[in-house]
Amino acid sequence: MLGSAGLTLKRHLPLALWLIAVTGLSAVAALDARGWRRSLKLHDEVRALSAKNAEVSQENQRLSREARALKANPAAMERAVREELGFIHPGEIVLQLRPADRP
Repeated sequence: MLGSAGLTLKRHLPLALWLIAVTGLSAVAALDARGWRRSLKLHDEVRALSAKNAEVSQENQRLSREARALKANPAAMERAVREELGFIHPGEIVLQLRPADRP
C-alpha cells in the first residue's frame, strides 16, 4: 500500500510532467530562430512596410492631384514644362543668376 507521500506524488506527477514539457517547449520556441525571435522580426518588418506603404500612398495621392491640375490648367502645364524640362519660347533669353561666392 502506498503511503500519503506516494499518493501525493502519483497525483501530482502528470501535472509536473506537463509543466516540464511546456517549459521545455517554451524554451525551444524562444531560442529557435523560427520561433519567437522570428515572430518579433516579422512583426517589426510588417510595421516598417506599413509605414513605407503609407508614405508611398501619400506620394501617389500628391502625384494624382498634380496630374489632374496639369490636365485641367494649361498655365500649370507650361510652368511645369519650363521649370522641370527647361523649355523656352522661341526668342526668349534665359538668365541664370547664381549667388556670389563669399570670401
